[in-house]
Amino acid sequence: MPCLNEEENLPGVIDSLPRVLRGFDQVEILVVDDGSTDHTAEIAKNKGVLLISHITNRGVGEAFRTAVDYAIAQRYDVLVNIDGDGQFDPDDISRIVQPIVMRDSEIVTGSRFIPGGQAVGISSTKKFGNRMLANFISFLVGHKHYDVSCGFRAYSREALLRMNLHGSFTYTHETFLDFAAKNYAITEIPIRVTYFPDRNSRVAGNLAAYAIKSFKILARGYRDYFPLKFFWGISAILLILGGALIAVFFALYVATGLFSGNLYLGFSGAFFLSLGILFFVVGLLADMLDRTRTNQERILYILRSSGGSIPDKDEWNYS
Repeated sequence: MPCLNEEENLPGVIDSLPRVLRGFDQVEILVVDDGSTDHTAEIAKNKGVLLISHITNRGVGEAFRTAVDYAIAQRYDVLVNIDGDGQFDPDDISRIVQPIVMRDSEIVTGSRFIPGGQAVGISSTKKFGNRMLANFISFLVGHKHYDVSCGFRAYSREALLRMNLHGSFTYTHETFLDFAAKNYAITEIPIRVTYFPDRNSRVAGNLAAYAIKSFKILARGYRDYFPLKFFWGISAILLILGGALIAVFFALYVATGLFSGNLYLGFSGAFFLSLGILFFVVGLLADMLDRTRTNQERILYILRSSGGSIPDKDEWNYS
């Protein structure tokens, strides 16, 4: 559980978490305290669960990566991510992990918006925003998804070893790009989520800021994971625009027999055509660099698998 100032809700959530799950010999609870200024860390200690604390607030994306690193170091078979605010139903954990236990999937995410899922008390604005974001990411990855923002998920050890995320603000959206680039399918399981009217989301409290930060993560992720599509898509737009302006320029010349008065169309068209060609070349270069990224991720996978890149349990020291 990544937590930030959850002293009010954390005790009840910890008490409600299952200590036994079918298909597992052992269940451990890890709280990643992301720089809380209340008694969140003290409560976690008193409850006897595992605790890693960030001295300063780094963002839920960083908190999640801390949990991933720890899970890899301890050679966990499955990592389940659930929030500490009590919105999710811990009874759904057994359903979330079953596709992994049955080896039907490597990544499972809870979904509020597929048949059988429920988002009790969600505002119409958030529901609309989630739908638009899900449609956008589905378009980017070429596979239909209904809920890309849910923070209730399960990852197999193989998925954790393959994962390579960068965003500190959030991780939920970037995960879809990362695994789509690696040809891993993400399974959606219907869950029930309860929204409390007296609480504001710490991640999506300001919808405008949330949209801007999420777009930055998605743009960077799509650029890195799908560089050819990213740069050639921009190139295609510029080439079409430049070609259209040039076509209008010559059409006017044929109609009037004069260049004067329309030169701005020719210059503008040439400018956009030049930019389009530039982005086309950049796309080729970025695609070459993508091979380097892929090889580096393979090396990271080998190091993680052998335990060579993650500190042992006694060496954890976060500040």
